[in-house]
Parts: sequence; C-alpha cells; structure tokens
Amino acid sequence: MLATRVIPCLDVAHGRVVKGVRFQGLTDQGDPVELAARYAEQGADELTFLDVKATVEDAGTMLDVVERCAEQIFIPLTVGGGVRSRDDVARLLAHGADKVGVNSAAIRDPGLIDRIVADFGSQVLVLSLDVRRAAMPSGFEVTTHGGSRGAGLDAIRWAEEAVSRGVGELLVNSIDADGTKQGFDLELLRLVRAAATTPVIASGGAGEPAHFAPAVEAGADAVLAASIFHTGQCTIGEVKEAMREAGVTVR
Repeated sequence: MLATRVIPCLDVAHGRVVKGVRFQGLTDQGDPVELAARYAEQGADELTFLDVKATVEDAGTMLDVVERCAEQIFIPLTVGGGVRSRDDVARLLAHGADKVGVNSAAIRDPGLIDRIVADFGSQVLVLSLDVRRAAMPSGFEVTTHGGSRGAGLDAIRWAEEAVSRGVGELLVNSIDADGTKQGFDLELLRLVRAAATTPVIASGGAGEPAHFAPAVEAGADAVLAASIFHTGQCTIGEVKEAMREAGVTVR
C-alpha cells in the first residue's frame, strides 16, 4: 500500500504566506522559505505554494520564493496560481518547482492541459479544483478567481475530463470548508474518487489531527492543510501519528 502524503500548503501573496477563511480576510503568517524549511524538518512529504495574488507584477517575487525554497529544501514542490501557458510551466520548473498547478486557465482553455502534458509529462501537472456546493448534476461546481466566481461547470465532470486529458493529480479544495477547521468535505472526496483514476489530494477544512484519516478513507491519496500548521496548532508529526493510529500508512 502506498503511503499517504501529508502536504503543507503555503498561500503566498507578495512574497509572504497568508491565510484566511473561504479565501477571505487574509492575514500574514510569515516568510514562505522559513515556513517551508520548518515543515520539511517536521517530515512533510511535499510542499505546495499557491500564489493567491497572481499578477504580472508579482511574478518575479514568486519565482524568487520558489528558487530560494528549492535551494534549501529537498522534497517535491508544487507551485500554482496564475499559470496561464506552457511557458509559465517551463519558467517555474526552471526555478525549482517539481510540479505545477493550473486552475482557471485550464477551465478557459482545456487544451492547455494537453499542451502541458505533451511537453512536460503528466507527472508535472496538478489540476487544482476550487469547488463549492451548487445546483449542478453532482451538487458541486468548479469556481475561479479564488473561489469567488462560479465557472458554471460541474466539478465531477470537469475532473473526469481533466483526467482523460492526462493530468497527473487532482487537488480538490472545498471552498465551503476552507479555513473553517470543521473537517474535510468527505462527500466531495468520495465523488471525485469514484470518478478519477489519478491521485486525489484533499484540501480545505482540516482543524485537528483526527480530521485527516477520514479524508483518506473517503478516497484521498494525500492530505493538504495550511492553518493548523501555520499557527502551530499541531505538527506534521502529530498528524502522521494520528493517521497511523487510525490505520493509515504514512511515511
């Protein structure tokens, strides 16, 4: 059985880590490279950086953060936010990213998935789905612009299409649960798991170590969290121990 990965997520704005609730009310959480180094020491399996203020002006700042992180930390690094082209992917990989996340640009142009996979391989591409409950066939809709705009796209159908186009992983973030610390959206995870053959990363809602194992039972191959790590509420080691006690295989 493959070990379940534990992935701290660092939402970055203008070179600083920030966190809010349902993507609103962002507050400063510290320096991204310092936090990344702390998580690597605690036993993180991977790290995810998401540029939540992705603009042309901020692109250089984010590349610098990625480069500094890659120089010091030797676990896989996924970077997303504002990725609009295969050139953006090439630039991030050249600066030290191992995988790249896409969201809004792939919704606008699904062919972007095809081009990235053709040029760099499926293993490089993570499709980020910011999902909310809505009047859709599955009950869930994909959103864009940091969860603020509905895409009019059924989340499960979009996941199926992305998998058919060759994405390597699905990062499934529940907008409804994000930052609430009430636990992952297990219904959403089960639906995605039933539809997808690729690894699924659960995101949104973790509030305590006990919340992680149920996400794995619902179908997640990896679990991602931000707030509870940034605030020191618990360590990665404590999360892994709770998962291990619940029968989940971890590294």
